[in-house]
Amino acid sequence: MNKKHILITGGAGFIGSHVVRRFVKSYPEYNIINLDKLTYAGNLANLRDIENAANYRFVKGDICDASFLQELFSTYHFDGVIHLAAESHVDRSISNPMEFIMTNVVGTVNLLNAARESWSRLLSGGDFENKRFYHISTDEVYGSLGETGFFTEDTKYDPHSPYSASKASSDHMVRAYHDTYGLPVVISNCSNNYGSFHFPEKLIPLAINNICNNKPVPVYGKGENIRDWLFVEDHAVAIDVIYHYGKNGETYNIGGHNEWKNIDLIQLLCKILDRKLGRPEGTSAQLITYVKDRAGHDLRYAIDSSKLQRELGWKPSLQFEEGLEKTVDWYLANKKWMDEVTSGEYQNYYQNQYDLR
Repeated sequence: MNKKHILITGGAGFIGSHVVRRFVKSYPEYNIINLDKLTYAGNLANLRDIENAANYRFVKGDICDASFLQELFSTYHFDGVIHLAAESHVDRSISNPMEFIMTNVVGTVNLLNAARESWSRLLSGGDFENKRFYHISTDEVYGSLGETGFFTEDTKYDPHSPYSASKASSDHMVRAYHDTYGLPVVISNCSNNYGSFHFPEKLIPLAINNICNNKPVPVYGKGENIRDWLFVEDHAVAIDVIYHYGKNGETYNIGGHNEWKNIDLIQLLCKILDRKLGRPEGTSAQLITYVKDRAGHDLRYAIDSSKLQRELGWKPSLQFEEGLEKTVDWYLANKKWMDEVTSGEYQNYYQNQYDLR
């Protein structure tokens, strides 16, 4: 029996590397092709433990290159696409919105075109049987919540940053390809992730690194913005479940049921690190520094993932405090990884070994 070929885009990034690892280890009957441009947030050191697996291959390339994608699909005849490749940092989107439009919108449409054209050629009647295009998105497309309520799959889109607007646009294009061409798609919108291999521009790894190095820990505004946090390995499990059992044309929200104010999260991190680093309690909290709030900073996100739990049986395995302990332990045990990332050395380790093909 021929193995199925699954394309995972953005697989060298934070969430993507966890998804690649799970699929490589859980499905030896699949050939997993990891496509990543290796921008600053792509780090193949995240996948050292599976880089020599028989059912894994890395390909360096850009989803904005339509001809490259067509060649890639012609070479591998993919049975499925799990699309995580995206520019994802809100602050960067504010300073350079066009980069987000190109990757998140144009790149997604290029992938949709490549899948549609490839699968139409391979399948009689163009019914796309046994094919799947899975687009991973964010809860930020829904905008901001008040003090109560939750985002559901029926919540109206109301993005407030160039990042969230670009992701909302890509979500709409994926649905349009399902409605117009019958492409077999599923979409998921997920809350904030945390865990190992998280690039240290994001709140939790940045705070851990700064506390360990006695540097200021920046907190926007008064730290009252609220986020729902999900352990990244739980997200990878959800992606696995949705890819295999989700219904074509459906959207599934993925949340951790762990709402925390930013300032409460940072204070908890300070207490954990004081204990683990042998510091007097309250030492790390002195590093907290309030900075000017970010433009378009949504007050609160909270996901209702009851549809995913009810229809596909998924639920998060960890509560936030337990997951945060595991996350801190990982960063303390992997100082070399953090040092390589913060110094930029990681970009020299793998990146130059791969050309675009």
